[in-house]
Amino acid sequence: MSGPAGDMKVPATALETLDQRSRSIFRAIVEAYLDSGEPLGSRTLSRNMVTGLSPATIRNVMSDLEMLGLIYAPHTSAGRLPTQSGLRFFIDSFLEVGNLSREERASIETRVKTVADGRTMDNVLQEASQMLSGLSSSAGLVLAPKADLRLKHIEFIRLEPTKALVVIVGENGSVENRIIDLPPGITASALGEAANFLNARVGGMNLSQARAEITGLRDAIRGELDELAGRLVEQGVAIWGGTSEADPGRLIVSGHGNLIGNLSATEDLDAIRLLFDELEAKEGLMRLLDLTEQGEGVRIFIGSENKLFSLSGSSLVIAPYGDSEQRVVGALGIIGPTRLNYSRIVPLVDYTAQVVSRLLRQ
Repeated sequence: MSGPAGDMKVPATALETLDQRSRSIFRAIVEAYLDSGEPLGSRTLSRNMVTGLSPATIRNVMSDLEMLGLIYAPHTSAGRLPTQSGLRFFIDSFLEVGNLSREERASIETRVKTVADGRTMDNVLQEASQMLSGLSSSAGLVLAPKADLRLKHIEFIRLEPTKALVVIVGENGSVENRIIDLPPGITASALGEAANFLNARVGGMNLSQARAEITGLRDAIRGELDELAGRLVEQGVAIWGGTSEADPGRLIVSGHGNLIGNLSATEDLDAIRLLFDELEAKEGLMRLLDLTEQGEGVRIFIGSENKLFSLSGSSLVIAPYGDSEQRVVGALGIIGPTRLNYSRIVPLVDYTAQVVSRLLRQ
């Protein structure tokens, strides 16, 4: 959403300076925008408000709200729309978040758990994305973590005196190769000792479990391996156990069509086209996960506040989900134009993240 005052910072004392009449008019303008996307004029407001204020009085209040950077006029002699700052101010100060009904909660749990029975976590996350899209009439978004490989065999192959190729074979038959630095002076026999130690201790574990296991076996490492082989084990598993920043995961997006279903302006369509381009880009996925780790629960990012999708000025409502070790491993939510039904979407995203987290902890 753009506008002459769209990037103005609302003064911290703005709420204190608004009397009840100003709050009512501001709230009516924002709610009209969220409902229809259309600007609200003083005459329409005068007819609809129960207080019976005149159009001239309402225009004076609108002028004050405009000076505060909360609203703007998209065209001459037009009504008013909330600025991005105004929309943030509304969400922080006036938004009343609804509650999901017992039936809605049961429906979400049933849909996600049914997919989980006998199927992969990828299937669960795909279903979560589609479900969020359907229930919100917007686009559902899930950041799925890179598949956590379960180890079958590990081997070190020296490439040069200070470099080695680590071959990691998974129980599903997949193979991953990574290059690591070698401790100076390490011998071929020490490479073999390190590989044998790891295969005996962490076979059948996923990479995260292997990292935790080796961290807890430092005394055993020092007792069973020479110093260089021990350093290789500790150094290597720290690298293998983490998610590669170059390949942080996959972005699952459902409901692209919902974003273009009710567009009324060419500029809105242009913004959605930009959003599609941004969603196709693979760079910056870790920034999406970083957004969720900076605060607990559901977070709302509006327009340029959302650095990952800032070009399209989209809104993002997102929450993290975690694994059995209480680590944040992914995120899910809704993305679309700033005119989202936030009071409905916030509890929807929050509860879906809770359900997915519970499944991961089982």
